[in-house]
Amino acid sequence: MKQIVSLLLFSLLLVSCGTRSGHFKMEGRLLHINQGELYVYSPDGGLEGLDTIKIQGGRFAYEIPCKERATLVIIFPNYSTQPIFAESGEAVEIKADASHLKEMEVGGTDDNELMTEFRRQIASASPPDELKYAGQFIEDHPESAVSVYLLSKYFVQTEAPDYRKALRLIDKMLAEQPRNGALVRLKRLLNNMKGGNVGDRLPRFSARTLDGKTITQADLKGKTVIISLWATWNYESVNMQRTLSEAVEKGYATVLGISADASPKEAQQTLKNNEVHFPNVCDGMMMESQLVRTLGLRTIPDNIVIKNGRIAERNITESTLRQRLSNFN
Repeated sequence: MKQIVSLLLFSLLLVSCGTRSGHFKMEGRLLHINQGELYVYSPDGGLEGLDTIKIQGGRFAYEIPCKERATLVIIFPNYSTQPIFAESGEAVEIKADASHLKEMEVGGTDDNELMTEFRRQIASASPPDELKYAGQFIEDHPESAVSVYLLSKYFVQTEAPDYRKALRLIDKMLAEQPRNGALVRLKRLLNNMKGGNVGDRLPRFSARTLDGKTITQADLKGKTVIISLWATWNYESVNMQRTLSEAVEKGYATVLGISADASPKEAQQTLKNNEVHFPNVCDGMMMESQLVRTLGLRTIPDNIVIKNGRIAERNITESTLRQRLSNFN
């Protein structure tokens, strides 16, 4: 009888936690947003594609199957993003003011609480201080999934990347996370990079576009050329393709897109849905694509800007692109 009562109490405890084994749940309360939608995607494969979260009365709830740790990125109505770190059988509670998202609080797991502390630290910090705090966080917490996210954001996926420091930090993190596939792949990409440094000439390449034509570096002519890496499941990168299409239509730049999707048909459909009309390559090899490696592209999204045949910049943001459109030519 005692065993039955204990089992019932344990079952009630599991139900009260609101999360089933093999699932991850997040519930949130947002100030200054009563109704609307959030979007969510996963940069490390924890979620396929882009999903929608409904906000009703300033609250939302979202649950997904989750067998392994994953990073989820929430896209807010103002297009700012914040990460959530998912774990099997866990649940988190999110509290945020839509006008101060850098102060968003997430409780329920160690990684999410660490990220909350980092948000508080950088809430009023200058960009150089943010970079310093991110580096120190990774040094202090090489075992954390938060460090993987911060490494990509501050040292790789930025307009001024520091690949040397990124590799040093990756080695420290791999000592604590030897089975982290994302870190292993990122290290391999950085080490095996064949080209793509600022100041280098655009490397020679030949690839077949989604419409069956062969394209080489010699076909990319213009005062400004942008090569952009994207994927259907990454909202930020798809939005960048729309902005680049505007640049092409206005005659500001020549653009080549490279999809890191496994399915060329899916990539082509996404381009059609978003009315993107410049050439795109998708060979189904994702980040192992020979073209991606030749050009030294490393993250999604990523891009290189070529002027006078040489790489002038890397990984400009969508907002920066919009600001510069009128000055490209």
